[in-house]
Amino acid sequence: MLRKIYDSLLTLAYPQSCQVCQNSVENSADGVVCRKCWRKTRIFSGQETLCAKCSAFLQERSSKFQTFCHNCDAHFYDGARAVGLYENALAASVLYLKRKPFLAKVLKNLYISAFENSPFQDSTVIIPVPLSKKRYLERGFNQAEVLAEALSQRTKLKIDKESLARKIHTPLHRAAMDRRARELTVENAFEVTRPKLVKGATILLIDDVFTSGATTSFCAKALKKKGADKVYVLTIARAL
Repeated sequence: MLRKIYDSLLTLAYPQSCQVCQNSVENSADGVVCRKCWRKTRIFSGQETLCAKCSAFLQERSSKFQTFCHNCDAHFYDGARAVGLYENALAASVLYLKRKPFLAKVLKNLYISAFENSPFQDSTVIIPVPLSKKRYLERGFNQAEVLAEALSQRTKLKIDKESLARKIHTPLHRAAMDRRARELTVENAFEVTRPKLVKGATILLIDDVFTSGATTSFCAKALKKKGADKVYVLTIARAL
């Protein structure tokens, strides 16, 4: 009851337009997207068929067999999972997270559930995908660290923000870039600065969006080169 009263007062005092449809957002837990647009967003439930390695969306109905897209065969991570597809509420929430270090309650719970329902329970440490120093100064925060902190609070897994660094400032990936172009921008961008802390670890790599997989793959390559045992990837959204 108190939450309903709070939401009603908040709507009157600070009207928030949905970042997808521009209608009013009536629940603070929904963040910058209305409940109707959340319902329109495809959240992975286990009833669809995804690539068993990278979670690429393959079809609406589930399959009795493990299925692979084979676009990720050469990628260096051991597995990747996401909350759902990069569309509607998830897309708007990701874009907002790049501007403000804020996770709405609905999004935070979905992200934590994605981890809890993943086969990544043997993870020993969380590492957020690093930003370059230039982009960090521009943005003022790293959105992957915001996600890592939310997950760490629930799981009690420790966060390591220092052992993986982005040594090269890379251009933002554009929607029109093909897979190879994305790979070339990040191929030599990452380095491990504290190899003793990485050796033998099972790492949960955190990022906001999985598009081609190039960024997380080359992060995983750098980590494994220095002795990491396994590298998993968890993101908010998976590009279609």
